[in-house]
Formats: sequence, C-alpha cells, structure tokens
Amino acid sequence: MKKLISAALILTMVLALAACGSSKGGSDTGTATKGVLVMATNAEFPPYEYHEGDKIVGIDAEIAAAIAEKMGCELKIEDIAFDSIIPEVSSGKADIGLAGMTVTEDRKQSVDFSDSYASSSQVVIVTETSGISSLSDLDANSVIGVQTGTTGDIYCSDEFANIERYNKGMEAVQALSQGKIDAVVIDSEPAKVFVAETSGLKILDESYTDEQYAAAIRKGNTALLENVNKALSELKSDGTLDKIVAKYITAN
Repeated sequence: MKKLISAALILTMVLALAACGSSKGGSDTGTATKGVLVMATNAEFPPYEYHEGDKIVGIDAEIAAAIAEKMGCELKIEDIAFDSIIPEVSSGKADIGLAGMTVTEDRKQSVDFSDSYASSSQVVIVTETSGISSLSDLDANSVIGVQTGTTGDIYCSDEFANIERYNKGMEAVQALSQGKIDAVVIDSEPAKVFVAETSGLKILDESYTDEQYAAAIRKGNTALLENVNKALSELKSDGTLDKIVAKYITAN
C-alpha cells in the first residue's frame, strides 16, 4: 500500500511541475525550469504592467502571480518589446504572455488564448486645441501614432495611410504633445494614465474598438491552457480578479 501511495504522490508532483513552465521555460537559458511560470510582457502599459522601482507591477502582474500560486509555481516576469511577446510564447521561451493582449483571429494563428479576464477598448487621444472632437474628424491626411504590434497598430493600418509607430505608448503621446502627429490610438486604461500625466490632451468620447484581454499560450500546450483557465475561473469566483482590477482602476 505504501508503494502505491508513493507512486501516486510522485505522479502528482510530476504533473504539478509539468503544469509550471514549458519544455524551454526560462528565456535566460533556454533550458527546462521546473516549478516556474515564465510570463512575457511589455511593462510600458499602466495600469496593466509598469515599473515601480525595480519591480514590475500592475493588473496583469498580479493576475499572473495569482495564477502561478494556484498552480503551485513561482512567477518569473520577462519584460520585452510588445511585438516580441507572441514569438517568445510560440517558441517556448515564455509560458504565457500577459500584456493587455487582445484576442484577435490573426493572433490565434500563432498562439492559443485563455478565457478572457478583462474587457477594454481602443480610444483616441488628441490635443485639446486640435479641433478633433469625433472619429469622423480623422481623415486620410491624419497622422496617427500607435505602439508597434498592438491592435491599435493593426486596426489603424487598415484605415489610415499615415501611421507613426513607437516602441512605447508614452513615446506616441509625447509626439502628440509636440505636434508631430494628430492623434494616438491606444487602449483605454493606459490612455487615462497618459492623459492624466500630460497636460493639454483629451480622450474622444467615442471608442475606436471594443476588445477582450486574455493570456497567450503556446499552441498545443493544452495542459497549461487548462490549468490557466481553471485558475482564472477560481479567481473570478472568489472575487480575487475583481479586487486586483479595483486596486488599479477606480470606477468613474
């Protein structure tokens, strides 16, 4: 009987470790990292992920930490360029991508997505003196600033001819303030932060798009996908997810 119990215990431990980290988990070494959940993000997206001293904090960072805890893993966050997140996950260098990542059909070709954990929208930032008061005021001659690889970049590229791409959302906002571009299209919550921190800017009332955020996971990694979805379901049910969001986003 003791042998049977021991075998079952070993199997349970193996399955738990397998759920934490991909076969290449740990982008520093490219080798197996047992018990570690590697999250790829771009920490330039407040309040979802941003730097606070030497730490990366925010909604996504706390959600990932809660998921890792549910799975019995240690969380490791890798801060990389936004348009490198999906390649990092697809290659197995990172286990999950959380970065205010919108679910799109195009991205589904490269990665699988967890259940959605947040809703958002793309909004338009303009200067208060621009004379732009609605989306219809933007035309073929408008120069639109976006963060490279975001859905703002994707959608605007289909609609506008003059796109200026920046590595960071704040760089696009600074260019707007300096009169180099006419508008910035970016996710609503970061937009609120940037506008609050930069005088002379406003957000148009009309949303550009409505979206759903989810965690990106390597295609075919069904065990990790199931574990992440299970953790998210529990975090939604026990109110943890709402508490994390409420900590960073105050209802209007």
